[in-house]
Amino acid sequence: MFQFTEDCMIGMPQIDEEHRRLFEIMNRGMEIARSGYSGDRYELIKRLLDELDDYAEHHFTHEEKYMEQIRDPELILQRNQHMIFRDKIRQWGFADIDDTDQQNQLLAELMEYLARWLYHHIISSDSMIGKLPKLEEWMVKENPCEFLDEYRTGIEFVDEEHQELFRITDKANKCLHQDFSFGDGYDEILDILDELKNYTQRHFKHEEEYMEHIHYDGLAAQQRAHESFIARFENIDMDAVDGDPKVYLESLIEFLLGWLINHILYTDQKIPLE
Repeated sequence: MFQFTEDCMIGMPQIDEEHRRLFEIMNRGMEIARSGYSGDRYELIKRLLDELDDYAEHHFTHEEKYMEQIRDPELILQRNQHMIFRDKIRQWGFADIDDTDQQNQLLAELMEYLARWLYHHIISSDSMIGKLPKLEEWMVKENPCEFLDEYRTGIEFVDEEHQELFRITDKANKCLHQDFSFGDGYDEILDILDELKNYTQRHFKHEEEYMEHIHYDGLAAQQRAHESFIARFENIDMDAVDGDPKVYLESLIEFLLGWLINHILYTDQKIPLE
């Protein structure tokens, strides 16, 4: 069963209570899936999907409104993720669940999806709501992708690898000045995304090995954050990249800068020197 613990809380009472409710819904779903009952569970599944749909409609509205008020830089990305969640739940709502075998398959897929959502979205993404500097604080700089001294952790290899991440992000930022009117830039964006994903995975591996070596008690939280970041790349909508590369690149840079700056300032700088 899933437990709603402190690392799931963002400090906004209404949103925290709604997240707690999702845990309760998921645990009821787990009970249905594990009950061993071989009969017809149509009504139970339908009620579960309706409750998830209703939850998503109300919770996402409240969460997005709050993010608008505090000008949270991940609002656009959160909206996209919320839309994907709604669509997925409603897709299951139209599935043929009259057959008991289909019911078992749907329950297994639903629980797997909700578990991923819980750990990748709530714990890693929602937990950062309100903790990111407002977007304008770095985007108004002449070069928002510049690696500043204030980002240094004091761990030499970590700082060098962070500088490289900013360099790759700056490369993406410079692509915005190209002419995308005839579809130019698509291949270059794909190359940058691939470069960033591969380098980030190497960096996270090195960073986690260092934290394990010094027996850092914050390793587990770091691993969850790293997994969430990589998951963003694995779920990139290639149709969106192809459809409007410039718009997509703008949202990508917004996310990269927001995540990198926040993660370095509020998480990586807590890593002690050996």
